[in-house]
Amino acid sequence: MTPRVAVVGTGVVGAMTAWRLAHRGAAVSAFDTYSPGHDRGASAGESRIFRTAYKEGGEYVPLLRRAERLWRELERGTATDLLTMCGGLTLGPAEHPDVAAVRRCAEEHGLDHEVLTAAESNARFPQHRLDDGEIAVLDPAAGVLRPEPAVQAALRAAESAGARLLPYHRVDAVEPTASGWRISCGDAVFDVDHVVFAPGPWARALEPLRDLPVEVRQITACWFAARDVAAHRPDRLPIAIRRHHEAGFSCFPALDGVGIKIVPHHLGFPVLDDPAGLPRTVDSEFARAASAAAARLLPGVVPHPVRIGTFAEGFTPDEHAVLGPLPGSAAATVMTGFSGHGFKLAPVFGEIGADLVLHGTTEHDISRLDPNRFR
Repeated sequence: MTPRVAVVGTGVVGAMTAWRLAHRGAAVSAFDTYSPGHDRGASAGESRIFRTAYKEGGEYVPLLRRAERLWRELERGTATDLLTMCGGLTLGPAEHPDVAAVRRCAEEHGLDHEVLTAAESNARFPQHRLDDGEIAVLDPAAGVLRPEPAVQAALRAAESAGARLLPYHRVDAVEPTASGWRISCGDAVFDVDHVVFAPGPWARALEPLRDLPVEVRQITACWFAARDVAAHRPDRLPIAIRRHHEAGFSCFPALDGVGIKIVPHHLGFPVLDDPAGLPRTVDSEFARAASAAAARLLPGVVPHPVRIGTFAEGFTPDEHAVLGPLPGSAAATVMTGFSGHGFKLAPVFGEIGADLVLHGTTEHDISRLDPNRFR
């Protein structure tokens, strides 16, 4: 019997799960309040980082390797360029916990990497200014992803495999039945055998997920015009994560023909009561602080944002995802709370979601992501 599966949410994780489920023969219905690749959640903003030397923990390395293979499979299947491997830099004092964690991960897993002094880095990557005593850790197995095309490619692949896509279908209720679940979208009702919750920052808007400790936060990105755009494209500028006593940010090469993007970490990710309340602008104090960071640490840009974007993301207390069977609910899988570092892993998370739906288990190690760890 073909399992009927509802995927609630078609951000990148939901889209990838729909693709992997449909590819394996499930009858998939994928719901979203908005259109594919929309800019209200965490699956937008022109660019995302892919990296393999992972400060969040070496247990992610096998998942990252599998994710890269699946990114390439999706690219081939949809004739779409999604992942450009341009290398990745972790910049900052050698003793900074994030810098040390990246080195440790690379060393423990035998990953190809280089450690550059400040002088070596400044000569090789003058787009970033390092102070004396800082270092750069270069991860060649890193690159930049294109989020909006990635979501749309995964959904095209899912639809080609038989999935039914239902944009502009706000899920009002998800209720258990004797044989599975009932999804209500206004007057429309859908009965399924299994439901995958992939709601991004909207997790606690759904009754079955109300008890999950997923906090909505605002992520703000700023784009700065490059004085020499060619020097800031992916063939010359790796992605970077910067740790400095004055500022910290993620930095992305120019993909739009104008300039680079940074996501300032040192300015914080404000908590939101509801994703619907996401501000679409920032105050002048934030813009001035982002400009100061760019002026100090990015010598090749005009240090005034030409564009600012805001996005909503779900964070857990330990900043690791909630991924696994939904506690206390039969035939339900939850995938949320990716805490700002889930996009790169989305294809393998989609594969894991399909494993859990179809077999109840997975060969991938996701013990750190167990939904029960917060109970």
